[in-house]
Amino acid sequence: MLKKKPQKKAKYDKRNTLNDLTGREWLLLTKSVWISEKCANDKFAFQHPAPFLINDIKKLVRFFTKENMTVLDPFCGSGTALVASAQENRKGVGIDLSKKYCLMSRKRLQDLKLKKNQQVICGDSLKKISQIEGKIDYCVTSPPYHNILRHNGGGLRETKDKDVRNGARLGVEYYSNDKRDLGNQAQYKDFLKLLKAVMAEVYKKLRDKKYCSIIISDFTVNKKETNASGDVIRIMQDIGFGFEGMIVLVQDNKPLYPFGYPYAYKMNHHHQYILNFRKQ
Repeated sequence: MLKKKPQKKAKYDKRNTLNDLTGREWLLLTKSVWISEKCANDKFAFQHPAPFLINDIKKLVRFFTKENMTVLDPFCGSGTALVASAQENRKGVGIDLSKKYCLMSRKRLQDLKLKKNQQVICGDSLKKISQIEGKIDYCVTSPPYHNILRHNGGGLRETKDKDVRNGARLGVEYYSNDKRDLGNQAQYKDFLKLLKAVMAEVYKKLRDKKYCSIIISDFTVNKKETNASGDVIRIMQDIGFGFEGMIVLVQDNKPLYPFGYPYAYKMNHHHQYILNFRKQ
């Protein structure tokens, strides 16, 4: 009987100042395509109109920080970035305009017994980021998408088929009525201008050579497909960030909607982009 060769022990390079990963772990996370991963603790977040998943954010936190470093989410919503940071032994700071979502984030952390070293700040990121004590080591966020949730007919459809949505729309809750909210900007150019102002504050607070990830999908503006990801890259470069590439986050569990049928091609977005930047 042939003896199995002993597996080589994964090595950590002491020169690695970015994260705590071994070479193999590092390499696996440099793939340009990730499949979104669910977990049981994601369920709470679906009280929010546009949640993202814990395991997806944990991968980013593990790659771009070491233990005990500080992670910022300036649009923290249901607090997924804080949960991911806590589970990876990082300090988290989350900011949100909505008192409702701030309370939601705090309750989520409390229910999971993850409150230690996690801070929820209720207010306008444009003003609150500069008030954070000390510097941050990483920013990860998914900003509200223009006024996409206010579109007529927005939201889910009734369905009997788990893969195809073909019933009447049920409607969806938008973020807030606050005029400072990115999701309430009447014009797409105003959305970009406000996002740029917030991310400029992130740039000031971020340590030199550290990273920022923005999770965003392209979407329609005035019923026309818009390259929002490209526009976000441009405004981040205008601020001074270097663009370090994008990851395609595949969300293949989403249902299909009959947009445009039977008259015209309209895309079903089954992915988001993770846009990665570095402070020069």
